[in-house]
Amino acid sequence: MKILVINCGSSSLKFQLFGYDNMELFSKGIVERIGEKQSFFKHQYKDVNKKVEVHAPNHKAAFQMIIDDLLSPECGLLSSIEDIKGVGHRVVHGGEKFTGTVLIDDAVIEKMKECIPLAPLHNPPNLMGIASARELLPSVPMVGVFDTAFHHTLPKIAYLYALPYEYYEKYGVRRYGFHGTSHKYVSLRIAEILNLPIEELKIVTCHLGNGASMAAIKDGISVDTTMGMTPLEGLPMGTRSGDFDPAIILFLMEKENLSIKEMDSILNKKSGVLGISRFSNDFRDLEDNVDNHEGAKLALDIYIYKIKKYIGAYAAAMGGITDIIFTGGIGENSPYIRNLVCKDMEFLGVNMDPALNDPPKSERTITFADSKVRVWIIPTNEELMIARETRNVIENMVKVG
Repeated sequence: MKILVINCGSSSLKFQLFGYDNMELFSKGIVERIGEKQSFFKHQYKDVNKKVEVHAPNHKAAFQMIIDDLLSPECGLLSSIEDIKGVGHRVVHGGEKFTGTVLIDDAVIEKMKECIPLAPLHNPPNLMGIASARELLPSVPMVGVFDTAFHHTLPKIAYLYALPYEYYEKYGVRRYGFHGTSHKYVSLRIAEILNLPIEELKIVTCHLGNGASMAAIKDGISVDTTMGMTPLEGLPMGTRSGDFDPAIILFLMEKENLSIKEMDSILNKKSGVLGISRFSNDFRDLEDNVDNHEGAKLALDIYIYKIKKYIGAYAAAMGGITDIIFTGGIGENSPYIRNLVCKDMEFLGVNMDPALNDPPKSERTITFADSKVRVWIIPTNEELMIARETRNVIENMVKVG
């Protein structure tokens, strides 16, 4: 039996196929450029690395391609549709309606639609993927796993903004946080590695990629996180601004005669390290040019400073730190950024071993044995976490039934 994990974007459909019992990864792939004249289907399984041009006019057609390929004699990973025990769907925003993983039915779909105003760019494609899967696999349980759900444990003092309370009551204006599946996976993984109850740990997780967020995890639950009502708040990112004085928005809109749409584009697509460096939103480009491009160095210095600042804030919020975790594309692959984040952090109890920081990406600690605060590189695995959550829902459904 297998579990299929789906991550549906506006023009793409990513998938991974896991074994139900042992969570072995059997295959992964993506259909890209859905709705365009030229689409592509990529699929990795066994020793095969397939890439073919296809016609994928919509998400349903893309999903059908995935199922057909998994069922094909060439692939041979599914003998029939009945081999799929469940489908786990990544959903970006669950608002306050979804505080955990859920079995998807018509009522759940309607509640998901009510969350669209909170994530107008992400939730509609997520719903398209769910609709396609339900239509093509009507007898297979569908499970929704929400990026925001892990952070539902934030206390009011952490999730409320100092705005008129009526806006929270009327529109749900509050901090929700994102990347929850990743933060949950790496924090559980650390407890597993240490063979300690997660309730004994005070963890700062740093999910660093082109989109980036951090979380304070105390006693196994999220107590604070950097992203807010939307993924715009927190750290500066590839093209997103992160934290800044909100009055700047009004100032710039008046001075530059900007529309709401234009201002939104500036904040989400033209800011972050791209806006600071005036060079690139790719952190690899910035690192490669840090010694010869003033903008690249400045952008990285600001980025690193903000990470250090949040680590200090979360140490205060939790009454200390036992572990710091770097994950995500940048967190896992950039010794440069990890080194500078941990530099001059001895006062907090961080004693980094430079030799351990340098090797290629792998799961390991990068601090000396006597370091009071352990620092880790833990490659995230959101798809595996979604597969596990999906299995848990299915098993509970069976017990209830």
